[in-house]
Amino acid sequence: MNHTQNERIKQVQEETIIIGIDIASEVHYARAFDWRGIELGKVISFDNKFEGFTKLRMWIQTLMIEHGKEKVLLGAEPTGHYWFSLADYAKENELKLVLVNPYHVKKSKELDDNHPSKSDRKDPKTIAKLVIEGRYIEPYIPEGVYAELRIATASRDRLVKDLNGLKNRIERWLKIYFPEYKEVFGSPYGIGSMVVLCNAPLPEDIMKLGAKGINQLWRDRKIRAVGMKRAEELYAAAKRSVGRKTGIRMARMEILMLLEDYHRKIEQQEELLEIIEALCLDIPEVEKILKIKGVGLVSVAGFFAEVGDIRRFKSPKQIQKLAGLAIKENSSGKHKGQTGISKRGRKRLRAILFQVIMPLVAKNEQFKEIHRYYTTRKQNPLKKKQSLIAICCKLIRVIFGICTKGFDYDGNKMITDIKRPAELVAA
Repeated sequence: MNHTQNERIKQVQEETIIIGIDIASEVHYARAFDWRGIELGKVISFDNKFEGFTKLRMWIQTLMIEHGKEKVLLGAEPTGHYWFSLADYAKENELKLVLVNPYHVKKSKELDDNHPSKSDRKDPKTIAKLVIEGRYIEPYIPEGVYAELRIATASRDRLVKDLNGLKNRIERWLKIYFPEYKEVFGSPYGIGSMVVLCNAPLPEDIMKLGAKGINQLWRDRKIRAVGMKRAEELYAAAKRSVGRKTGIRMARMEILMLLEDYHRKIEQQEELLEIIEALCLDIPEVEKILKIKGVGLVSVAGFFAEVGDIRRFKSPKQIQKLAGLAIKENSSGKHKGQTGISKRGRKRLRAILFQVIMPLVAKNEQFKEIHRYYTTRKQNPLKKKQSLIAICCKLIRVIFGICTKGFDYDGNKMITDIKRPAELVAA
């Protein structure tokens, strides 16, 4: 759990040795300092593997003995995924690891030498100085079901992206070789359409089979949604097709490869959804949250994948800040600028909240009423997007109450919790 800056500064005591580490893909660099910023020892490099981590630990132990230190605080700049192994090693060996903002490192690297240079030996010092000043965060590394959910939902997001790419390539192929196909099948991904594309994708293939042959393909697989009329329409479309007639042998191979990839991705997506559902059932509060009309399993899984164990938070405002929904203000003197959300935090969590809010406002009567109130109230009416952000924060508070206090969702109580003018309540 992150603390205030004063509390973070207090963790850097006289008996603490601060290690600044510059993370890289293979070789890391480290420098050691005391609580006043005086360097202890010389810079060392160590590999991103067990032997390198052991070298770091032995170096730290030697410095602690030489300078009479009792505590260790490792500070690092999170560089992609390269810091994960070091974080796991630090946790296993009871070494506290904190992270500094890469933007802060970039902006403060000239404080010591007034030079814009950046190097693996210079950055560890900047990182350590930021830690001494309390400008760091304590990373949350999910465990158990939350770690599994984070990986599962990230894998599903990649699958969805790959599927969208495959669909674009399939539709591109159809526009080149059979542009009339979508006049017969609005969507090429239905069962009847897929049977045709896998067996007779090109117009000349359909011409060879004829309408009866196409219909027989569907009958053999007992597909009832299509019949002879659809087969005749497809045959007529193939007969007048203006699709390309060159390179058709490789074109046929290309569409079959695309369809094979598509079906494999669909199977993987279904398998992942089953896993995600089983993981969500391990979180007791999920069933209560799913009783909110408009909230789906995938959205709930994504929320817990990003937030982790919600009980680690003292207030829903901390989750709001984690999602980048905290309000920022630009004011100076008599000038008061426009307010907006900070957008600092977990971008994916913010995206998940927006994705779930749209169906909530459309399908859930209580959330629809809140949205209507925010946008039409006489005093300080909100714009549509501002209202959606406010409702995102409201949903966070609802989920927080369900998970930490054991409440059941009550839409009517949620509406009455909103402070309204007396005449609106009366109405």
